[in-house]
Amino acid sequence: MTVLPTSPPTSDPTRDPVSPAEGAPSNEGPDLESLRRSLSPSRAGDFMTCPLLYRFRVIDRLPEEPSPAAVRGTLVHKVLELLFDQPADQRGLSQASELVPQAWREVLESDERLTELFVDDTDGTLADQWLAGTESLLSTYFQLEDPQRLEPAEREFAVSVDLESGLRLRGFIDRLDVAPSGAMRVVDYKTGRSPHEAFEQRALFQMRFYALALWRLRGEVPKRLQLLYLGDAQIVSYEPDEHDLLAMERKLAALWAAIQRAHDSGDWRPRKSKLCDWCSHQALCPEWGGTPPPLPVVVLEGSDGAQDDDRPTPASSAVDI
Repeated sequence: MTVLPTSPPTSDPTRDPVSPAEGAPSNEGPDLESLRRSLSPSRAGDFMTCPLLYRFRVIDRLPEEPSPAAVRGTLVHKVLELLFDQPADQRGLSQASELVPQAWREVLESDERLTELFVDDTDGTLADQWLAGTESLLSTYFQLEDPQRLEPAEREFAVSVDLESGLRLRGFIDRLDVAPSGAMRVVDYKTGRSPHEAFEQRALFQMRFYALALWRLRGEVPKRLQLLYLGDAQIVSYEPDEHDLLAMERKLAALWAAIQRAHDSGDWRPRKSKLCDWCSHQALCPEWGGTPPPLPVVVLEGSDGAQDDDRPTPASSAVDI
């Protein structure tokens, strides 16, 4: 059984500071102009799910307690990222398992709140069960792909592109594969189970978002969008075309306009749904008898309050992981 370190390494003053995890508290207020022209798939999904959730995460930046399932998703993403640093013949399941402690240290370094995840687990039972679940997901990954036969062009690929409308698309792509012909395949890892029909469009929305960003960035439509669901060993693939991505561009323009109207009016209406079960902010939501805090009134120059890079975080919702 792999033993996880319980504390992050001592900070190295020569390293660049690590940005706080999405949802972590901050003393700085958001730069609303930056937020108004920048969008990632997760935040776009938040607004479509519930405008008030978007406000809580982007404007108020309310802290969200990390869940074990979401933290496991962050850890698995990090292990798979590190795995492709190894030579091809050293990318087996045993090597992936050996990378878990290193990956966990890096996850802890990005958010030290996670040291308290199993603080009440005095006999280590919960931590062992959690770790077994992590290794099970890694085993499932090897049922879906053979990483020894892959040489990704990019991993944790940061995309940022400005559309003609002025909207900036931002995000992090788990993996980008490029064939000798130049054909691109966008790959995203999901540590949950493949979605029911009600949630399937959100996952495809994320992939179309990335496809549009890559098309506008590189001038070529990706050949394939591929979701790997490690929770139940399913692969969902989709092949976009220009017509599809032009429709996506129009959809994002309309969504951006709706977000701007909410910014201008201060009207961030809640939208009750089954996803409320995973929301950390029910106590502040009018749909659940709560009262939202006053909107922030101080905007600090140059603050990137959104933390909107779309990487998986310990505060991700159930449909993001």
